[in-house]
Amino acid sequence: MVHPDVDYYVPALVLGAALLARLPALLRGWRSPAVRTVHLLLFLPCAGFVFSSAPTITAVNRLTGISNLSALLVHCILTAYSCASLVLLDHWRGGSGEYARTCRRVRVWRIGCGVVIVALVGLFALGEVPVERPRDFDTYYAATPFISEMLVIYLLAYVAAGVATTVVCWNWVLDIDRRTAHERKTAVDRSLRVGLLVLVIAALGNIVFGSLKLTAIAARWTGRDWDALNDSLAPFIAVSGMMIGVGLLVPAYGPGLIDRVWNPLVGITALRPLWRLVRRPGPTARNAMFLPPPWYAGPEQVLLYRMTTIHDWMLELCAYCTDEVREPAYRRAKAGGAPEREAVAAGLAAMFTAAAEARTRKSRPGTDQSDLAVAAMHAAEAEDRDLLVSISRALAAAPGRTGRRTRRPYEPGRAHGTDENPPVRTP
Repeated sequence: MVHPDVDYYVPALVLGAALLARLPALLRGWRSPAVRTVHLLLFLPCAGFVFSSAPTITAVNRLTGISNLSALLVHCILTAYSCASLVLLDHWRGGSGEYARTCRRVRVWRIGCGVVIVALVGLFALGEVPVERPRDFDTYYAATPFISEMLVIYLLAYVAAGVATTVVCWNWVLDIDRRTAHERKTAVDRSLRVGLLVLVIAALGNIVFGSLKLTAIAARWTGRDWDALNDSLAPFIAVSGMMIGVGLLVPAYGPGLIDRVWNPLVGITALRPLWRLVRRPGPTARNAMFLPPPWYAGPEQVLLYRMTTIHDWMLELCAYCTDEVREPAYRRAKAGGAPEREAVAAGLAAMFTAAAEARTRKSRPGTDQSDLAVAAMHAAEAEDRDLLVSISRALAAAPGRTGRRTRRPYEPGRAHGTDENPPVRTP
């Protein structure tokens, strides 16, 4: 359990590490407003968590000689953070043809944020807050002249930003769903949709948080003590802030992770049956040509190694291939209702399965049959750029492949896998 006096330092360290890691990207793309805003959205919550922690509050108050100054800093930081979130959403959604309109909206958000911050600073300067309250500043000074107005302005702006974020993000999600209703979502669409949904949840949490805190302050005005609302909800502001950060970072970095990590991992898993089938047992001079990647290699490098070695082993195995196996398997798949791509993969899978068995027996077919099989292989490669994956999935779906399945009629759609029925990983 993290000590309550330093609990805000944990997310601050995480965000600070992310900001340092992205510093080179900030220096390279400094001229881009979206890049600056993304990094600002890493810096502001990091600073907010630091100034919200009790040790920092005490240190700031002692260094400046101004009691509760850290509370004002946190309120200003959160206001700027809400504004920056809306600014980034406008930069993302506004296309090249809407640059002028985007600039106008961004200017409105910035002016509104500046007005709120100036009002907060002015009202704090006019108010009297002599007693240091690191945990319950809002409710303790709820009835203090000028400070109560400062708190109401801050919370109303906070709730309004949450409402605006919710409306913008939800409408954007609906637009994505309408646009991709009859087509497959890209990695960018998926990442953007997930990030927007996270932002909607976080913004709704901010609305609830701000509304309940306003309720606790209003209760103080009427002489009631509802401070429990403020005390019990305080930890959730950290969670909400982190969720907003995640929601904004997923669309920015999600597509790259999908293309460079997730898709290669899916490809490596899908190629496993074909890898096991064509792999030549024991060390050979040909195997030594392809050194396995080091343990720290990324998924893209591992996938490239798998595809290169599989293709080389398949070319070696072509000497044992025969078109007398491929053609009947292809026709059976077509008769079972398989699409052309899956039927071709099923025929080649049967051919290479028989070739692997022939290699074990050291039984080579006639040259004519081998040449026909190689020609069919090259023709399939020209039509299907993911032929290796298609063959591997056909192997995984082949009846009785592992000796543990019972034979059954060909099932359309099993040879290649779909989004609804992804291939099962083999042990």
